Amino acid sequence: MRNLIAFLLRYQGVMLFVLLEVVSLYFFLTNSSYQRAAFFNSANAYMGVLLARRTQVTDYFRLDELNKQLQADNAQLRRQLFPPDFAHREADSLPVGRDTLGRIVYRHLRPATPQVATAPGLLAQNAKLRAQGSLRPDTLLLGGSKQATQPLVPARVINNSLREVDNYLTLNVGSVDGVQPDRGVISAAGVVGKVQAVSAHYARVASVLHSKLQVAAQIKRDGTIGSVSWPEGTDYSHAMLDYIPRQNRLVKGDSVVTSGYNSVFPAGVFIGTVESFTTEPNKNFSTVTLRLGVDFSRLTYVYVVPTPPRAERDSLEQHTGELPAPVKAAQAQAAKAKKP
Repeated sequence: MRNLIAFLLRYQGVMLFVLLEVVSLYFFLTNSSYQRAAFFNSANAYMGVLLARRTQVTDYFRLDELNKQLQADNAQLRRQLFPPDFAHREADSLPVGRDTLGRIVYRHLRPATPQVATAPGLLAQNAKLRAQGSLRPDTLLLGGSKQATQPLVPARVINNSLREVDNYLTLNVGSVDGVQPDRGVISAAGVVGKVQAVSAHYARVASVLHSKLQVAAQIKRDGTIGSVSWPEGTDYSHAMLDYIPRQNRLVKGDSVVTSGYNSVFPAGVFIGTVESFTTEPNKNFSTVTLRLGVDFSRLTYVYVVPTPPRAERDSLEQHTGELPAPVKAAQAQAAKAKKP
């Protein structure tokens, strides 16, 4: 105790100076909006650098685990590059009705691809038809040509929250990497969240574990449309699937994917599986619990979806007030259920 008192007496001038500096800095920032904004912007930049350095140190001791995860991610991405043989094939005709004898009438979308022939007249005719666009190539032969030409933007998660009401992630990519707000973020395991704000080298993402984030979804087995949300108090491995009519048949283990009804996520991205569901007599919708495909407690690498938001569609729907038919039907049923 005597040494502590002696230390305080010896350096009392320095400590008083530091205290006055802190107080003056506080008043300086609170009374100037410009200086306050500049200070917090600089603090966020330095905090991002500090988090990146911390991540580099922890990654060094987790190289084996990260390599295994990267190998699994690469394997799944490579499988997506080689779709099944008939994944992109187009039908050459569609049934449009029946004739007077009850036989099915087909409408041909395109002529059949001609057989290989050596007759000069047939070859010339085929070349002319191709020039006119009459013979469209079978999409089976095109393989993955319909895939998006812009690649996904890979990113490293350098900060992640799990137990708040509104959880966020920090990524080590920003506007210089082509990342913009309102872009979807996915991983090899499924949907992760949506970009909320970006700086030059960092991005802040509202994860699926956010009370205000809703993901347009559908049950893959039968196409039933719903919405995935994360209620307050739910653990980070589960979410809720809303607006599923009670008369629809549900099966445990059903896969739930994105519906593509919004411009954030493309259709068909995995979200989770149905773990449990209950149907109450006084409600028109079932209460469905999902087990999320992404393990947010071990999330390391993610990908930012490059597809830009469909501004024209969004502007039209906001102007006319139109919503997708399944969503309108679900809202109508919900309003009807609230009536006494």
